[in-house]
Amino acid sequence: MSALDELQSAITAVADRVGPSIVGIGSHQRGAGVVIADGRVLTNAHNIRGEEVTVTFADGRSTRGTVTGADWDGDLAVVTVDTAGAKAVEWADAAASVGAVVFGAAATAGGGTRITFGTVSATARAFRGPGGRRIAGSIEHTAPLAQGSSGSALLDLGGRFLGLNTNRIGEGFYLAIPADADLRERIDALGRGETPAHRRLGVSVAPAFVARRLRRSVGLPERNGLLVRGVEDGSDADRAGIEQGDLIVEVAGKAVTDGDELLELLGTVSVPYEVKIVRGSDERTVMVGGGEATGEA
Repeated sequence: MSALDELQSAITAVADRVGPSIVGIGSHQRGAGVVIADGRVLTNAHNIRGEEVTVTFADGRSTRGTVTGADWDGDLAVVTVDTAGAKAVEWADAAASVGAVVFGAAATAGGGTRITFGTVSATARAFRGPGGRRIAGSIEHTAPLAQGSSGSALLDLGGRFLGLNTNRIGEGFYLAIPADADLRERIDALGRGETPAHRRLGVSVAPAFVARRLRRSVGLPERNGLLVRGVEDGSDADRAGIEQGDLIVEVAGKAVTDGDELLELLGTVSVPYEVKIVRGSDERTVMVGGGEATGEA
């Protein structure tokens, strides 16, 4: 059997095995989804509008589903819907590796499944979710995806679930959130209706290079840190006395030089925690605490 014959057989087998597990999301197919359990579909949060969504199965059947849980920062949502016998995808038992052959399985308008193939071109890639937060650890691959394919499945040669296709980067490259133990835990939580909690400081910031340039322009010593451009009324930052124009240089004893570092640190600190700021030429430490974690960015 030639290599092309083997590839054709593999594609046909994947289509037969996984096709019924891939669904369209939205009445005009904003995206796709994957059946992950009886009565449960996984998709991207950016495909969701409101508390209900139309789900279209490979056989053409359309029905309404209820959004059980959504994580906007992680771009994930779980929909409860009558899957009517469509089997859940089988999860891969190994992580994707560079060079591995993969398949993309996405819904087509009105039903049916589109299968494409490519290779894993990189791992541990990062991108920004709809809430602006950094999503790390993604799989980069070259299996072509048409518009409306976000939330579709990335599969290995055996048709097992490797990742959730989420983002397009440039021409011919795509990113998928890996189907690993962490994703399983997040799906389980969303299926229980639990909204992920994200602690907020309540500031808008400018990056370190802006802070250095501004301080230099007014004759102040250069410092690495985040320039506070605004403080939300009633926020943890407001209650701690942080003001517009302050330079945040440390959070809980760790230096911060960009917004991603700040968000990651806020996800790990325990209340109360210290924030070191520079106001003009005066360095001081303020105690932040008492604010509950929220689901906001």
